Formats: sequence, structure tokens, C-alpha cells
Amino acid sequence: MAEKDAVVQGYAEALLSVAEAEGVLETVEDELFRFAKVVEKQGKLRDALTDPGLPFDRKRAVLQDLLGERASPHTLNLLAFLVEQGRARELGRIIQGVAEEAARRMERALAEVRTAVPLTANQRNRLREALSKASGRDVELKVLVDPSVVGGVEARVEEQVFDGTVRSRLRAAKERLGSM
Repeated sequence: MAEKDAVVQGYAEALLSVAEAEGVLETVEDELFRFAKVVEKQGKLRDALTDPGLPFDRKRAVLQDLLGERASPHTLNLLAFLVEQGRARELGRIIQGVAEEAARRMERALAEVRTAVPLTANQRNRLREALSKASGRDVELKVLVDPSVVGGVEARVEEQVFDGTVRSRLRAAKERLGSM
């Protein structure tokens, strides 16, 4: 298990180094993080990328079709590299390692934020400040749009969870009503 973790960490550090050298770390890291979350939720996509019977050219075409103009060529090439190396199964862990290592190098904590709608730059800044104050550390935001949130924000900073979602408020109200 430790050997596998070392391999995952090695790939994470390699991707981080490439993105830093190319001067596109922030963009690539954010795009990789979002893509990993999509793969995590989409079983058919994960199956296609990990299918040993599917030729690499077809897997690269799947990546191109999905990302096209939505991601930088650097991101697409790094994802294709991971898939070609047979690391699609570890994609989420590798990319999580990239995000954590990038945050560590910037002396920040990684904050995974889920919202129902995209945040404006001003909202991101205010949220970053609030989470930094609440956690006691500077944070690097990774915002994911998740319609199941309904409204509000859910944020995870390391082991801390800050849940200000409408979904959690509705769940709490239902529990209070059920106990009456």
C-alpha cells in the first residue's frame, strides 16, 4: 500500500512540476481538480478511461470531446499522459495530491467548496477570507458547482466541514419537526 501511495505521490509531484515549469500551475491545477471530481461521479467515463481493451487513441478522443475548449491544452496533455500510463484508476488520488502539494507549497490549506451556482470573484474572495479566519490558515479554494447543494455553501478545509447549505438546513428542520 505504501508503495502505491509513493507512486501516486510521484505522479502528483511530476504533474505539479510540469505545470509550474510551464507557468500554468493555477489554471491546470484547477482544471485537473474539477475533471477528477467529474470522473469520480461518472462511472461510465471512469470505465472508459480505465478499460484496458479501449485503445489509447480512443481514450484521448474521449478526453478531447469532453474538455475541448473548456480546458487548456496543458491540462488535456497531462490527463492524456496519466491515462496513457495506465493511471486513470488513481486519477482522483493523483490530482488530490497535486492540489494538496500546491497548497502546501503556497503555505495554504486546501478548501473544497461546493455551491449550487458559480461564484463571482468577489464572492470567492469573501469566502476565502471567511474560511481563512474560521480555520486559522490561509486557504486555497477549489470551487465545485453542485446543483444538489440547492443554495448556500459547503466547505471542507482539511478535516473541518462548514455546512451552510439549504440542503442541510432543510434536513435539520425535518429532524426537528420529526422529534415533535
